[in-house]
Amino acid sequence: MSNVEQRLKDTVLDWEDALPTKEMLPAEKHCRMADVVLCLGTSLQITPACNLPLKCLRGGGKIIIVNLQKTPKDKKASLVIHGFVDKVIAGVMNLLNLRIAPYVRIDLLQVIITQSLSLDERYVNWNLRVASVHALKAPLPFIKSIEVSFADAQKYKAAVLHDQPFNLKRRTAPADAFEILLKLNFIDGCGCPSIQINVPVNFKVSSDCFNLDKDLTIRNLKEKAIEDLCCGQNALIERKVILEPKTEVANHAIVTNIKAFNSDSWSNGDVKHPRGVNGTRISRKRSFGRKRKSRF
Repeated sequence: MSNVEQRLKDTVLDWEDALPTKEMLPAEKHCRMADVVLCLGTSLQITPACNLPLKCLRGGGKIIIVNLQKTPKDKKASLVIHGFVDKVIAGVMNLLNLRIAPYVRIDLLQVIITQSLSLDERYVNWNLRVASVHALKAPLPFIKSIEVSFADAQKYKAAVLHDQPFNLKRRTAPADAFEILLKLNFIDGCGCPSIQINVPVNFKVSSDCFNLDKDLTIRNLKEKAIEDLCCGQNALIERKVILEPKTEVANHAIVTNIKAFNSDSWSNGDVKHPRGVNGTRISRKRSFGRKRKSRF
């Protein structure tokens, strides 16, 4: 960490830290009111979160636990399934005749172009940077390399950027307006090998900024990815201009992966039912016939 130039701030919730009251109090309230509390993929060993499901028992509620290993709360549960959460939920969705929507991953990046006049004012020295929206020096783990080319290939020389941060420095005439073609080559884990983003460049920087509806844009990208069942869709979601030094920042959203659920891969987990039927486990300390107390 010797190359970090800025102060680090710990935002991790450590073991000895109390849970935030703003989240903890509503969680306790909803657990007390719940008819059923689902505990999915948790060892139920870290307090006080592990005791939240127990709050439903006083009002006659039930606990269902889905986890690969046994948990300390298994004896309190009405149903325990030792299996993969995704497969169990897939089975529930199948029984309910509901469709599981494909998972669409969207990553964000920013394209930054900074310019300044040369000392003799005959040229514009400009710098292209492709960076994370979280911080300029934060890595872009989904990008392997960037191929930079230009619409006017005879006038401008192409380049390939292999190392992060991705930077390219060039010098052109002030009156030139051109288009940069960025081919983003993704790592093997992404759903498509590469995409291309076109970046128009005009050194007469205007002060116009715009901020599109980010949520709507991302929702449209997801819908398009699901419709096409492929990734690579991208959209500009924000553009801002900084006058000193002259800089244009464009934020892009990119669909880097899509995973469709295959119902044929679903299988049951290990359902514990010492005294139950049809894959249920009845708690020894309470009966299903117990009436639920009124909340009012």
